[in-house]
Amino acid sequence: MFIAQGFKVKNNHFWKYIIGSILVIVASTIGQVPWMIAVVVKLISENKPIEEMNSSVLMSALDSNLTLFLMLISFAIALVAFYFVVKYFHGQKIIEVTTSRKKIDWKRVFFSFGLWAIISIVITVASFYASPEDYEVQFKPIPFAILAVISIALIPIQTSTEEYIFRGYLMQGFALLSKNKWFPLVLTSLIFGLLHIANPEVEKIGYIILFFYIGTGFFLGILTLMDEGMELALGFHAANNLITVLLVTSDWTVFQTHSILKDTADPSAGFEVLLPVIIIFPILLFIFSKKYNWKNWKEKLTGTIPDEEIINQINELGNKYE
Repeated sequence: MFIAQGFKVKNNHFWKYIIGSILVIVASTIGQVPWMIAVVVKLISENKPIEEMNSSVLMSALDSNLTLFLMLISFAIALVAFYFVVKYFHGQKIIEVTTSRKKIDWKRVFFSFGLWAIISIVITVASFYASPEDYEVQFKPIPFAILAVISIALIPIQTSTEEYIFRGYLMQGFALLSKNKWFPLVLTSLIFGLLHIANPEVEKIGYIILFFYIGTGFFLGILTLMDEGMELALGFHAANNLITVLLVTSDWTVFQTHSILKDTADPSAGFEVLLPVIIIFPILLFIFSKKYNWKNWKEKLTGTIPDEEIINQINELGNKYE
């Protein structure tokens, strides 16, 4: 039982997850210092007043490739901090916050990545040909090649950091607190979605976009609980962010990149915001359930977790006969 891995550690308590989360946030904040320094130096060199800095100025001060690189570095530092928190503060192995299997099932990661990458590309191409007036082709070989290198190297680190924190670490932490499965699923999904509230998309489209972010959190949480591990969530999240960064950008998204296309349409909260959550994600869950033979949905998503003593006994028996 993946969600119950936190019970295997002696003297593991929920307050440790609060402190651990704070430590990872601090590490991530420290990781943003190089970007902030680079922005300040740039603004000073251009004689621009520092006190007038806002999110728009910060995001556009540097070349978009450099901005992306410096922002993603903070996730790499956060991931390193997360590793040490899990290993030395909680006394867990990193595999225990990744999957219930003995080792990471990379076939699951790559299947999920490939499936969502193909679907994302198909949807983007179809949207482009259906409404070409809403897009601008801005492909430039050298900037795009640099973007591709940065994205392929660092986007999986960014998405894995988020998955480890929400679908691994906090999922198990809230399970330790509640001893059930629905509470961790609901709370991690809500926190994941609401943390996007500062994104410029929310300002442009409205709070309706949070339905997509929270819905995505639920989708990734369901993947993790039903599959007893994060492999499918890791693959999906990496594909989602990587393909988006490489294919389409706009002036009102959190990342402006040297992507192939630029969305020039006015942002709106149309059906495309609801489509993934109410149609595409359920279809994906059906595909995954058939491929991996998922059963007992109600128990896996809303059931209770056995007492710690029972779990420890089960683990001891498992270790004895491995």
